[in-house]
Amino acid sequence: MNTPITGIIPVVLTPFTPDDRIDWDGYAALIEWYLANGAQALFAVCQSSEMQFLSLQERLDLARFTAKAVAGRVPVVASGHISESLDDQRAELKAMADTGVDGVVLVTNRLAPANAPETALRTHLDALLSSLPEDMPLGLYECPAPYRRLLTDDEIEYCAQSGRFALIKDVSCDLDTVKRRIALTQSTPLRINNANAAIAWPALQAGASGFCGVMLNVHPDLYRWLQDHGAKHPDLTEELATFLVLSAMCEPMGYPKLAKVFHQRLGTFAHTDSRTITFDIHQRFWALDDIIARIEWGNAHFRSRIKALGTPA
Repeated sequence: MNTPITGIIPVVLTPFTPDDRIDWDGYAALIEWYLANGAQALFAVCQSSEMQFLSLQERLDLARFTAKAVAGRVPVVASGHISESLDDQRAELKAMADTGVDGVVLVTNRLAPANAPETALRTHLDALLSSLPEDMPLGLYECPAPYRRLLTDDEIEYCAQSGRFALIKDVSCDLDTVKRRIALTQSTPLRINNANAAIAWPALQAGASGFCGVMLNVHPDLYRWLQDHGAKHPDLTEELATFLVLSAMCEPMGYPKLAKVFHQRLGTFAHTDSRTITFDIHQRFWALDDIIARIEWGNAHFRSRIKALGTPA
Protein backbone atom coordinates (compact mmCIF):
# COMPACT_ATOMS: atom_id res chain seq x y z
CA MET A 1 0.00 0.00 0.00
CA ASN A 2 1.37 3.41 -0.99
CA THR A 3 -1.23 5.39 0.98
CA PRO A 4 0.48 7.83 3.40
CA ILE A 5 0.34 6.73 7.03
CA THR A 6 -1.05 9.99 8.36
CA GLY A 7 -4.10 11.48 10.03
CA ILE A 8 -6.12 10.06 12.90
CA ILE A 9 -4.37 6.82 13.92
CA PRO A 10 -5.94 5.00 16.90
CA VAL A 11 -3.71 2.88 19.10
CA VAL A 12 -5.56 -0.42 19.10
CA LEU A 13 -6.69 -2.06 22.35
CA THR A 14 -6.57 -5.81 22.93
CA PRO A 15 -9.81 -7.09 24.49
CA PHE A 16 -9.39 -10.21 26.60
CA THR A 17 -11.83 -12.83 27.84
CA PRO A 18 -12.07 -13.56 31.58
CA ASP A 19 -9.87 -16.66 31.01
CA ASP A 20 -7.09 -14.41 29.63
CA ARG A 21 -7.43 -15.16 25.94
CA ILE A 22 -7.76 -12.61 23.17
CA ASP A 23 -11.42 -11.87 22.49
CA TRP A 24 -11.33 -12.12 18.70
CA ASP A 25 -15.00 -11.30 18.19
CA GLY A 26 -14.62 -8.22 20.37
CA TYR A 27 -11.44 -7.29 18.54
CA ALA A 28 -13.17 -7.51 15.17
CA ALA A 29 -15.98 -5.26 16.45
CA LEU A 30 -13.42 -2.79 17.81
CA ILE A 31 -11.69 -2.53 14.43
CA GLU A 32 -15.00 -1.71 12.77
CA TRP A 33 -15.72 0.89 15.45
CA TYR A 34 -12.43 2.67 14.72
CA LEU A 35 -13.12 2.68 11.00
CA ALA A 36 -16.68 3.92 11.45
CA ASN A 37 -15.46 6.75 13.68
CA GLY A 38 -12.87 8.43 11.52
CA ALA A 39 -9.69 6.36 11.73
CA GLN A 40 -7.35 6.96 8.79
CA ALA A 41 -4.89 4.24 9.82
CA LEU A 42 -4.59 1.78 12.71
CA PHE A 43 -1.62 1.24 15.01
CA ALA A 44 -1.92 -2.36 16.22
CA VAL A 45 0.44 -4.12 18.63
CA CYS A 46 1.46 -1.03 20.59
CA GLN A 47 1.57 -0.13 24.28
CA SER A 48 -2.22 0.32 24.32
CA SER A 49 -2.42 -3.23 22.96
CA GLU A 50 -0.45 -4.32 26.05
CA MET A 51 2.33 -5.56 23.78
CA GLN A 52 4.81 -6.08 26.62
CA PHE A 53 2.37 -8.63 28.05
CA LEU A 54 1.71 -10.50 24.80
CA SER A 55 3.64 -13.47 23.50
CA LEU A 56 5.31 -13.14 20.11
CA GLN A 57 2.68 -15.42 18.62
CA GLU A 58 -0.13 -13.28 20.05
CA ARG A 59 1.49 -10.14 18.65
CA LEU A 60 1.83 -11.70 15.21
CA ASP A 61 -1.74 -13.03 15.36
CA LEU A 62 -3.08 -9.57 16.24
CA ALA A 63 -1.19 -7.91 13.40
CA ARG A 64 -2.26 -10.55 10.89
CA PHE A 65 -5.90 -10.41 12.03
CA THR A 66 -5.96 -6.60 11.87
CA ALA A 67 -4.53 -6.49 8.35
CA LYS A 68 -7.01 -9.12 7.14
CA ALA A 69 -10.02 -7.48 8.82
CA VAL A 70 -9.16 -4.00 7.54
CA ALA A 71 -8.63 -5.41 4.04
CA GLY A 72 -6.95 -2.32 2.65
CA ARG A 73 -9.52 0.22 3.81
CA VAL A 74 -6.81 2.11 5.73
CA PRO A 75 -3.12 1.39 6.37
CA VAL A 76 -2.23 -0.85 9.32
CA VAL A 77 1.06 -0.56 11.18
CA ALA A 78 2.33 -2.63 14.10
CA SER A 79 5.20 -2.44 16.56
CA GLY A 80 7.82 -4.97 15.62
CA HIS A 81 9.96 -5.62 18.68
CA ILE A 82 9.95 -5.68 22.48
CA SER A 83 12.97 -7.91 23.22
CA GLU A 84 16.36 -6.79 24.52
CA SER A 85 18.84 -8.58 22.28
CA LEU A 86 19.59 -7.57 18.70
CA ASP A 87 19.11 -11.10 17.38
CA ASP A 88 15.70 -11.47 19.04
CA GLN A 89 14.62 -8.09 17.69
CA ARG A 90 15.69 -9.07 14.19
CA ALA A 91 13.56 -12.19 14.42
CA GLU A 92 10.56 -10.26 15.79
CA LEU A 93 10.74 -7.56 13.13
CA LYS A 94 11.12 -9.99 10.24
CA ALA A 95 8.16 -12.03 11.51
CA MET A 96 6.03 -8.88 11.90
CA ALA A 97 6.92 -7.74 8.39
CA ASP A 98 5.48 -11.02 7.08
CA THR A 99 2.04 -10.60 8.70
CA GLY A 100 0.56 -8.46 5.93
CA VAL A 101 0.69 -5.13 7.76
CA ASP A 102 1.44 -1.99 5.73
CA GLY A 103 4.25 -0.81 7.98
CA VAL A 104 6.44 -1.97 10.85
CA VAL A 105 7.15 0.40 13.73
CA LEU A 106 10.48 0.40 15.56
CA VAL A 107 10.33 1.22 19.28
CA THR A 108 13.01 3.75 20.19
CA ASN A 109 13.67 2.43 23.69
CA ARG A 110 14.56 -0.94 22.15
CA LEU A 111 17.24 0.69 20.01
CA ALA A 112 19.54 1.65 22.89
CA PRO A 113 19.72 1.08 26.67
CA ALA A 114 18.60 3.95 28.86
CA ASN A 115 22.09 5.27 29.61
CA ALA A 116 23.83 4.27 26.38
CA PRO A 117 25.80 6.85 24.38
CA GLU A 118 23.93 8.46 21.49
CA THR A 119 25.99 6.55 18.95
CA ALA A 120 24.54 3.25 20.22
CA LEU A 121 21.11 3.94 18.76
CA ARG A 122 22.41 4.54 15.23
CA THR A 123 24.51 1.38 15.34
CA HIS A 124 21.59 -0.74 16.56
CA LEU A 125 19.19 0.86 14.08
CA ASP A 126 21.47 0.21 11.11
CA ALA A 127 21.80 -3.44 12.08
CA LEU A 128 18.01 -3.84 12.18
CA LEU A 129 17.40 -1.96 8.93
CA SER A 130 19.73 -4.28 7.07
CA SER A 131 17.50 -7.24 7.92
CA LEU A 132 14.18 -5.63 6.87
CA PRO A 133 12.71 -5.50 3.35
CA GLU A 134 13.74 -2.22 1.73
CA ASP A 135 10.22 -1.66 0.40
CA MET A 136 8.56 -2.04 3.82
CA PRO A 137 7.39 1.36 5.19
CA LEU A 138 8.78 1.91 8.67
CA GLY A 139 7.74 3.95 11.66
CA LEU A 140 9.32 5.09 14.92
CA TYR A 141 7.54 5.05 18.27
CA GLU A 142 8.87 6.86 21.34
CA CYS A 143 7.05 4.41 23.60
CA PRO A 144 7.10 5.60 27.23
CA ALA A 145 7.47 2.07 28.65
CA PRO A 146 9.74 0.77 30.05
CA TYR A 147 11.34 4.20 29.58
CA ARG A 148 10.88 7.09 27.16
CA ARG A 149 13.72 7.42 24.65
CA LEU A 150 13.20 10.62 22.68
CA LEU A 151 15.06 10.86 19.40
CA THR A 152 17.66 13.58 18.98
CA ASP A 153 17.45 16.02 16.09
CA ASP A 154 20.41 14.28 14.43
CA GLU A 155 18.71 10.90 14.72
CA ILE A 156 15.49 12.25 13.24
CA GLU A 157 17.36 13.83 10.35
CA TYR A 158 19.22 10.57 9.74
CA CYS A 159 15.97 8.57 9.62
CA ALA A 160 14.26 11.18 7.46
CA GLN A 161 17.09 11.31 4.94
CA SER A 162 17.27 7.52 4.73
CA GLY A 163 13.94 7.56 2.88
CA ARG A 164 12.81 4.42 4.71
CA PHE A 165 10.66 5.99 7.43
CA ALA A 166 7.12 7.24 6.96
CA LEU A 167 5.98 8.02 10.51
CA ILE A 168 7.13 9.08 13.96
CA LYS A 169 4.66 8.72 16.80
CA ASP A 170 5.96 11.76 18.68
CA VAL A 171 5.82 11.39 22.47
CA SER A 172 7.83 14.52 23.28
CA CYS A 173 4.62 16.12 24.61
CA ASP A 174 6.16 19.48 23.79
CA LEU A 175 4.82 21.78 21.09
CA ASP A 176 8.17 23.45 20.36
CA THR A 177 9.76 20.04 19.84
CA VAL A 178 6.97 19.01 17.49
CA LYS A 179 7.41 22.21 15.47
CA ARG A 180 11.17 21.70 15.26
CA ARG A 181 10.74 18.12 14.11
CA ILE A 182 8.24 19.15 11.44
CA ALA A 183 10.83 21.59 10.10
CA LEU A 184 13.59 18.96 10.21
CA THR A 185 11.58 16.47 8.14
CA GLN A 186 10.27 18.79 5.45
CA SER A 187 10.83 17.48 1.91
CA THR A 188 11.30 13.91 3.24
CA PRO A 189 8.83 11.00 3.49
CA LEU A 190 8.91 11.15 7.31
CA ARG A 191 5.86 12.67 9.00
CA ILE A 192 5.47 13.75 12.63
CA ASN A 193 2.28 12.47 14.27
CA ASN A 194 1.72 13.87 17.77
CA ALA A 195 0.46 11.60 20.56
CA ASN A 196 -0.28 14.15 23.29
CA ALA A 197 -3.87 15.38 23.70
CA ALA A 198 -2.86 18.60 25.48
CA ILE A 199 -1.17 19.91 22.33
CA ALA A 200 -3.27 18.08 19.72
CA TRP A 201 -4.92 21.12 18.16
CA PRO A 202 -1.90 23.47 18.14
CA ALA A 203 0.26 20.63 16.78
CA LEU A 204 -2.19 20.13 13.92
CA GLN A 205 -2.14 23.86 13.26
CA ALA A 206 1.67 23.73 13.19
CA GLY A 207 1.67 21.04 10.51
CA ALA A 208 1.71 17.75 12.41
CA SER A 209 0.49 14.93 10.18
CA GLY A 210 -2.32 13.91 12.53
CA PHE A 211 -2.94 12.55 16.02
CA CYS A 212 -2.09 9.16 17.53
CA GLY A 213 -3.09 9.45 21.19
CA VAL A 214 -4.82 7.07 23.57
CA MET A 215 -8.04 9.10 23.66
CA LEU A 216 -8.75 7.94 20.12
CA ASN A 217 -10.17 4.96 21.99
CA VAL A 218 -12.90 7.24 23.32
CA HIS A 219 -13.77 9.86 20.68
CA PRO A 220 -11.72 9.48 17.46
CA ASP A 221 -14.47 11.16 15.43
CA LEU A 222 -14.07 14.40 17.37
CA TYR A 223 -10.34 14.49 16.71
CA ARG A 224 -11.05 13.76 13.05
CA TRP A 225 -13.43 16.75 12.89
CA LEU A 226 -10.85 18.91 14.64
CA GLN A 227 -8.26 17.94 12.03
CA ASP A 228 -10.52 18.26 9.00
CA HIS A 229 -12.72 21.23 9.89
CA GLY A 230 -11.27 22.95 12.95
CA ALA A 231 -9.67 25.85 11.12
CA LYS A 232 -13.02 26.85 9.59
CA HIS A 233 -14.92 27.02 12.90
CA PRO A 234 -12.59 28.66 15.42
CA ASP A 235 -15.08 29.27 18.22
CA LEU A 236 -16.42 25.72 18.32
CA THR A 237 -12.90 24.39 17.79
CA GLU A 238 -11.56 26.11 20.89
CA GLU A 239 -14.41 24.74 23.00
CA LEU A 240 -13.93 21.25 21.57
CA ALA A 241 -10.15 21.34 21.98
CA THR A 242 -10.59 22.31 25.64
CA PHE A 243 -13.06 19.46 26.18
CA LEU A 244 -10.65 16.99 24.58
CA VAL A 245 -7.76 18.15 26.73
CA LEU A 246 -9.78 17.93 29.94
CA SER A 247 -11.19 14.52 28.97
CA ALA A 248 -7.66 13.22 28.50
CA MET A 249 -6.95 13.98 32.17
CA CYS A 250 -8.63 10.66 32.96
CA GLU A 251 -5.85 8.68 31.23
CA PRO A 252 -3.95 7.95 34.50
CA MET A 253 -7.11 6.35 35.92
CA GLY A 254 -6.24 2.82 34.90
CA TYR A 255 -5.70 3.04 31.13
CA PRO A 256 -6.01 0.82 29.06
CA LYS A 257 -8.63 -0.85 31.25
CA LEU A 258 -10.29 2.57 31.46
CA ALA A 259 -10.79 2.59 27.67
CA LYS A 260 -12.16 -0.92 27.86
CA VAL A 261 -14.80 0.31 30.31
CA PHE A 262 -15.86 2.89 27.70
CA HIS A 263 -16.19 0.12 25.11
CA GLN A 264 -18.04 -2.18 27.46
CA ARG A 265 -20.56 0.63 27.96
CA LEU A 266 -20.76 1.10 24.18
CA GLY A 267 -21.27 -2.62 23.68
CA THR A 268 -18.20 -3.05 21.48
CA PHE A 269 -17.04 -5.97 23.60
CA ALA A 270 -18.13 -7.55 26.85
CA HIS A 271 -15.14 -7.62 29.19
CA THR A 272 -12.64 -5.12 30.60
CA ASP A 273 -9.93 -7.63 31.53
CA SER A 274 -6.37 -6.33 31.18
CA ARG A 275 -2.93 -7.85 31.66
CA THR A 276 -1.40 -4.45 32.33
CA ILE A 277 -3.94 -3.15 34.86
CA THR A 278 -4.90 -6.01 37.15
CA PHE A 279 -6.55 -3.98 39.93
CA ASP A 280 -10.16 -2.77 40.20
CA ILE A 281 -10.03 0.75 38.74
CA HIS A 282 -13.48 1.61 40.12
CA GLN A 283 -12.25 0.87 43.63
CA ARG A 284 -9.07 2.89 43.23
CA PHE A 285 -10.53 5.86 41.34
CA TRP A 286 -13.67 7.00 43.11
CA ALA A 287 -16.66 8.19 41.08
CA LEU A 288 -15.01 6.88 37.90
CA ASP A 289 -18.32 6.03 36.29
CA ASP A 290 -19.50 9.60 36.87
CA ILE A 291 -16.40 10.93 35.12
CA ILE A 292 -17.00 8.57 32.20
CA ALA A 293 -20.64 9.60 32.03
CA ARG A 294 -19.65 13.28 31.84
CA ILE A 295 -17.26 12.53 28.98
CA GLU A 296 -20.01 10.58 27.21
CA TRP A 297 -22.32 13.57 27.65
CA GLY A 298 -19.65 15.85 26.21
CA ASN A 299 -19.19 13.51 23.25
CA ALA A 300 -22.89 13.65 22.46
CA HIS A 301 -23.01 17.43 22.99
CA PHE A 302 -20.20 18.17 20.54
CA ARG A 303 -21.42 15.63 18.00
CA SER A 304 -24.80 17.36 18.02
CA ARG A 305 -23.23 20.78 17.47
CA ILE A 306 -21.01 19.45 14.69
CA LYS A 307 -23.99 17.83 13.01
CA ALA A 308 -25.86 21.14 13.11
CA LEU A 309 -22.98 22.73 11.18
CA GLY A 310 -23.32 20.18 8.40
CA THR A 311 -19.72 19.03 8.90
CA PRO A 312 -20.15 15.53 10.35
CA ALA A 313 -17.28 14.00 12.25
